[in-house]
Amino acid sequence: MLKIGVLALLQRDDAISWAMSAIKRFTEENVEVYLEEGLAALTPPDLRSKCESCSIKDFEKYSDMVITFGGDGTLLHAAYHLIGSDTPIMGVNVGKLGFLAEFSVTDLEESIMYLLKGNYRIVDRSTLQVTVQNKVHFALNEILLERASEAKMIAVRAFVNDHHVADYRADGVIVATPTGSTAYSLSSGGPIITPSADVLCITPISPHTLTIRPLVIRDDSDIRFELIGDNASAQIVADGRIIGQINKSDSITIKKSEYIVKLVKRADSTYYDMLREKLLWSVDAVKF
Repeated sequence: MLKIGVLALLQRDDAISWAMSAIKRFTEENVEVYLEEGLAALTPPDLRSKCESCSIKDFEKYSDMVITFGGDGTLLHAAYHLIGSDTPIMGVNVGKLGFLAEFSVTDLEESIMYLLKGNYRIVDRSTLQVTVQNKVHFALNEILLERASEAKMIAVRAFVNDHHVADYRADGVIVATPTGSTAYSLSSGGPIITPSADVLCITPISPHTLTIRPLVIRDDSDIRFELIGDNASAQIVADGRIIGQINKSDSITIKKSEYIVKLVKRADSTYYDMLREKLLWSVDAVKF
């Protein structure tokens, strides 16, 4: 019997509503459903009685797959707890764009049936790691060093495999995986990178020097950032989570993690199909 874990963005009523629709459909098909504890508390008693509940961390013990309802942030939240596990994640987009959560609620019934028939594919996505205060943190999209004060830029010296690359005076510096290339890095002028590429991208955020540009490097490289400004401090962010802070003369090292995140994708679509859909690359150029 197929076992599905369900997680929803609890701050959005529509995400909860769509999750309920999926849960009802799964129970009708005799799928064993595990609800994240917060979602379970909001599930009607009659439907709740047909499901089990557990924490996000326990999804990998009980579920064959996890489905998230929300946006990319909701999927990243699940990935944070499932990094290194063999449990694939399927993201259903209730928000606006959704590069990671690429399944649409408008096609939910169709997507569920494809899922039940095994008509999908699973892809492996690389992750990053950084050690802060003797604790290792992981990220699927990016790790960011950004200014701790809204009023000041930071000065960062960057090294790749101990080779001095550049000194950035900017609002921050992003290290992005190919998966994260369509997230914060893209909005900061970084390139779109196909997920199969074995690279990382260093992208400065609003650099003071216009000649400073994003840099693509091999993903087996070690990236080290040193804070060099006077009275400087910066915070470290992993996939939107603030995980620590460094001060002048401190440094952090970021590298590819040994762990992966498994994502569920449509069997009949490619990464380029997704780019055309999300970024409107399918606009007919002949009409211009």
